[in-house]
Amino acid sequence: MQTVKLGKTGPSVSRFGLGCMGMSGMYGESDRAEGIATIHAALDAGVTLLDTGDFYGMGHNEMLIAEALKGRRREDVQLSVKFGAQRDPSAGWIGFDARPAAVKTALAYSLQRLGTDYIDIYRPARLDPNVPIEETIGAIVDMVKAGYVRHIGLSEVGPETIRRAAAVHPIVDLQIEYSLVSRGIEEKILPVTRELGIGITAYGVLSRGLISGHWQSGKAGAGDFRGHAPRFQGDNEARNLALAAALGRVASARGLTTAQAAIAWVAAQGEDIVPVIGARRRDRLAESLKAMEAKLSAEDLAEIEAAVPKGAAAGTRYAEAQMAHLDSEK
Repeated sequence: MQTVKLGKTGPSVSRFGLGCMGMSGMYGESDRAEGIATIHAALDAGVTLLDTGDFYGMGHNEMLIAEALKGRRREDVQLSVKFGAQRDPSAGWIGFDARPAAVKTALAYSLQRLGTDYIDIYRPARLDPNVPIEETIGAIVDMVKAGYVRHIGLSEVGPETIRRAAAVHPIVDLQIEYSLVSRGIEEKILPVTRELGIGITAYGVLSRGLISGHWQSGKAGAGDFRGHAPRFQGDNEARNLALAAALGRVASARGLTTAQAAIAWVAAQGEDIVPVIGARRRDRLAESLKAMEAKLSAEDLAEIEAAVPKGAAAGTRYAEAQMAHLDSEK
């Protein structure tokens, strides 16, 4: 496993990270044993960066990770945790809270569920419109000074917020969606992170499976939020699957699967970009990790982009109401 430094002030992490969200019900019914086995397989393959959120399964995901890490050396793993999303007992999304007191309370619960005394990278999952980012970051700084947090990250915020946050404390990475079909960061956000020495942890590199080569029309079942996502709806889904098929043809000519080509493309955009693989099964993880072996030439990259042109995806990455709350989209 290759390693890279996460931003100019961050830790050394594996070239690919593992996103654990799908192991806790966000994509429908999940298999706890397979989730733990997948985390073990990732660790055995040299993956050190595990990403989660305290609202994934309302703590289920953190406890799953804690179980998977039993018997492992804590210092060999970097835990990246998002906080702030508010949910009700029916799993509805009811707002965001990044007030200083809420930051510290959320951290206390995460430490308990994860069974650890520190978190490597702690970040608000979104910008709280009611709380200046300086106050949120300032609260995390308090926790850095107290030893409960090692590094501070951001998620789904735009250039102005990035600059304001970095003025309070060094930011090691911005976690944001980035893939062949989600290239919105390239014009304004990526130049700022590179100017400030902030890494990118890219999630959604397969657009939640849409361009993996495995997605089938109407596949989303009960409890799978993709069933309500614009890119998975009707004509949008059909158009996007046609893009995935075109990518698959280019990939096959190079001895790659569709997913491997998509992931390798993201990795090829710079060593400051760490793809976060959202696998929840060992076979999907093994397929994805092989993308690290792909050596894409300039011609290869051009053909991949010709198959999936920038801006060609049909539908937004989140529903309209959610898009309106993304600071990164403003």
